[in-house]
Amino acid sequence: MKRRTLKYRINWQNVWKKMRSERIRKPKIIYDKDFQIKSTEDFSNRCKWNNYEFGRTVVDILGDILDKGFEILEIGPGPGTLTIPLSEKVRKITCIEASKVNLQILKRNLKEERAKNVKLINEYWERAEIENRFDLVVCSHFLWMVDDLEKHLERMEQFSDRYCVIVQPCGRDEIVKKAFEEICNEKYTGQFEPDADYFAYVILREWSRTLNVRHFKYSFELNLEEGIRYIAGFLGKFIEVNEEVADKIRNFLIEEVGESWVVKNKAVVMWWETEK
Repeated sequence: MKRRTLKYRINWQNVWKKMRSERIRKPKIIYDKDFQIKSTEDFSNRCKWNNYEFGRTVVDILGDILDKGFEILEIGPGPGTLTIPLSEKVRKITCIEASKVNLQILKRNLKEERAKNVKLINEYWERAEIENRFDLVVCSHFLWMVDDLEKHLERMEQFSDRYCVIVQPCGRDEIVKKAFEEICNEKYTGQFEPDADYFAYVILREWSRTLNVRHFKYSFELNLEEGIRYIAGFLGKFIEVNEEVADKIRNFLIEEVGESWVVKNKAVVMWWETEK
């Protein structure tokens, strides 16, 4: 891989390590023994909101580079956020998903949408044996799961003949931030920000890649119980969420938004052509 010889480089590694250690903490949730299973279903429902609004917006943004004959490699598809909208636009998608629970939900969602051009591989991305190359390699909501970001980007390019794409949320809902400050009694200073995209941007620009960048808005609706789990998943990284804390979250939400609310967030799509 050709890289520019630069006199000065940005030392992003230390910041990445510190921020990532905070992002990947396992939430301490003890008020509901089925919290994880329910949260996984909640995430699937959020992705399916408004007929896969998030994924369809991404597909629309990538419309100029997508082709009906494309074969795509998707890293960490989750419940099919991008997979299902993409499956309607390309010839074939190969998905690498490490979580068996996510894989079961993805299979169910693919069946619901009658998507038959998707191949599933249950393996960690770093260990997956991939034989061929693809027209496009994409990952969404995935960067914070990566320990070595440079190796991740190198591997994406390794299996791409044409394009690589990163999709990443950028920013949190104001209700989440306010809940953190009121319940954790701590000032919000970006503890939940998902802005991993700027680390990737710095690396790729140092590699002399010319990136296309588009931001977009997306939304999803949560009922009260889903909202409690949604906020508990963030707060649980910093405090133990027992029944008392869950009740505090419940009362906070009822006062702030009522029995349900539409979460409005932003995300970024970055894509670039790989070196031939």
